[in-house]
Amino acid sequence: MKLIHPTYFPSILTYVLMTSGDPILFEVSDFYEKQTYRNRMYIQSANAKQMLSVQVKHTHSDGKQLYKDVQVSNDFDWQKLHWRSLETAYRTSPYFEFYEDDLMPLFEKKYKFLVDLNLESIQTINDLLELEIPYELTDRYRKHYDNTSDLRFLKNAKKEPEIVQKMPQYTQMFLDRHDFMPNLSILDLLFMEGPNAVSYLAQIRDLWQTETAHITS
Repeated sequence: MKLIHPTYFPSILTYVLMTSGDPILFEVSDFYEKQTYRNRMYIQSANAKQMLSVQVKHTHSDGKQLYKDVQVSNDFDWQKLHWRSLETAYRTSPYFEFYEDDLMPLFEKKYKFLVDLNLESIQTINDLLELEIPYELTDRYRKHYDNTSDLRFLKNAKKEPEIVQKMPQYTQMFLDRHDFMPNLSILDLLFMEGPNAVSYLAQIRDLWQTETAHITS
């Protein structure tokens, strides 16, 4: 079993590990932390790597909220901003028009809880790539789990695992302006590679298994 945070249109590496064939346990019962992938994704824009952040409400004075209780703030139309940013970046990509009708409703629906938005973003990607990823949700926080690969560190948007720098390139929108940007949101891979994204995920999964086998041997 793999223990992973459900994040907002997850990073490519997170998707690699979600599609390993192991049962997935989504961590929703720990305390919410700012500046993680739980409420942000990264895409490639014409100018630079761009962060798209979901606005959330902070209701506790001590800053401690369970992830599953964090609410989305809809006072500002962040969804329109995110969709406009995706259109600007990927409108001329090979697969944007192919997938936009399926993705647009996620940027129109008003969500109450962040975790519901994240789970729906994951399920939508699963459907588009024809992936079967059954999962369960944690019912309480545990520091340690038996017989479980703890991948909760993947939520950290500020510190990437070393394997990210070994990811092979795929064609990105602005390679004529920027170096290849590994481990962006799964949306970058989807818009650029379409159904071939599944093969790319498998390629990285083989690399991950090789790397982890070397570390543990």
